[in-house]
Amino acid sequence: MTRVDSVRIAEDFWRRVWQARDPNAIDALVAEDFAFTAGGVRVGSRDAFKRWVATFLSSIDDFEFHVLEIFRSASGRRVVTHWRITGKNNGFMSFEPDGVPIDMTGTAVFDMREDGLLQHNWVERSALEVERNIERFRRAA
Repeated sequence: MTRVDSVRIAEDFWRRVWQARDPNAIDALVAEDFAFTAGGVRVGSRDAFKRWVATFLSSIDDFEFHVLEIFRSASGRRVVTHWRITGKNNGFMSFEPDGVPIDMTGTAVFDMREDGLLQHNWVERSALEVERNIERFRRAA
């Protein structure tokens, strides 16, 4: 796998799935046995990940996804992205929908197969800060 390809594949994933808000694009981009791990929770299989993405997207109104930085490992097999999500609470993290602003950053590490399909995605995100912000807005209201 060339270095350029792995970054292009990750950029394509962000653009087609998150920026276009299209979980169905996952079918063309990830392996059938794809795994997603965030916050200690592992979502296994392409179909389970599609459902997870759809649920996540529905929990944030006015959803916007921004890639802040992207780079690859020396082998080109792994790509790391620093990203930012903004929007309004529509049930994010099981909170009642209330339109409170959401501004979350995170880091994703992709592992790619030789055929260019994504195999695994590990994500760390500032969810605790988002939760505290939602609670702060609720107390002030």
